[in-house]
Amino acid sequence: MNPFEKIFNYRILSRLDEADSIALTAHERSWLKTMLEHPASADAFAAETLSRLRDLLQDETAIESREYIAEKAKSRERQVYHPLLRPLRRMIQQGRGIRLTSRLKHGGVQSNQNGLPVKLEYNMVKREWYLLWYNARGLMSSKLQHIVTAEPILLPPERVEALRSRALAILEERRTYAVIEIVREYNAELSRILYAFSCFDKTVSYEENRDLYRIRVSCLADESEFLLSKIRFLGRRVRIVEGEQLRRRMRESAAWALARYEGASDSQPAAQPPEDADSAS
Repeated sequence: MNPFEKIFNYRILSRLDEADSIALTAHERSWLKTMLEHPASADAFAAETLSRLRDLLQDETAIESREYIAEKAKSRERQVYHPLLRPLRRMIQQGRGIRLTSRLKHGGVQSNQNGLPVKLEYNMVKREWYLLWYNARGLMSSKLQHIVTAEPILLPPERVEALRSRALAILEERRTYAVIEIVREYNAELSRILYAFSCFDKTVSYEENRDLYRIRVSCLADESEFLLSKIRFLGRRVRIVEGEQLRRRMRESAAWALARYEGASDSQPAAQPPEDADSAS
C-alpha cells in the first residue's frame, strides 16, 4: 500500500470517527477558506458559525485559482446549496411540523400545506434538492426551488412520532440495497472507490482474516441506475455480491453491450496487407 494512502485508510478513519475527531490537511484548510468566500456560504452556515470558521482559518492561505484557471462557456449553473436547507434541517432535528407554500408545476401557488418534514435529499441525476415530507395524502416530495415559504408549526410529540414512523416505513419500502465487494488486489484504491459511492447512504465492513472490504449501499429504487453507472465506472475493481435486482440489471446491460458487437469482426472486410516496395514500383 502507498504509505500516503494510510491517511485515508478506512480503519484509521473509523477510529477517528469513534473518537468524534477529524483530521484536516493544510490543503483542505486552504480549500475551506477559499470556499467560505463564496456568496452561498452565508446561506450554508449560521452567522456565528461562519464568523467562527473564518477566525479559525485567518492564518491559512487561500487558493488563488484565478491566475491559472480560465473559466470558459458552460451551461447554466444550478445552486448546489439552497437557502432553505438550514431552516428545514433545523425543523427536522427539532421535530417540528411544517406549513408550506409552494409553486405548482403548471402555474399558480398552493398555500397552507401542513405536514411533517422527514428528510432532505439531493438528487445526483437531476442535481436538485428535494424535501420529503408527510401529510394526510401520504409521503410527498417537493423540489426546494418550488417552495415559496416554509414555516415551522408545533405538533404534539406523539403525533410527530406516529407520522415519522409511517413516513420511514414508506421510505424503507422504496429503498433498494446492495453489498459491493472490493476485489482484494484493488484494496490500495479504497479511498477512490469510497469516493465513487460518496453520494449514497453506505456502511463499510472489513474482514481482517481475509483482507476483504465490503460496502453496503442503499438508495431509492429510482436511483438504482445511477448506482449501476458508478459500479460500471469502477469496472473490475468491484463486484455486486448481494442485491439480485442490481445483479440482474448488470447482467442485462453486459449482454446488450456484447450483442451490439457480436459478429462485428465478421461483417467487416478483412484488411489487405500493404504492398511491398518492389511490387508498388
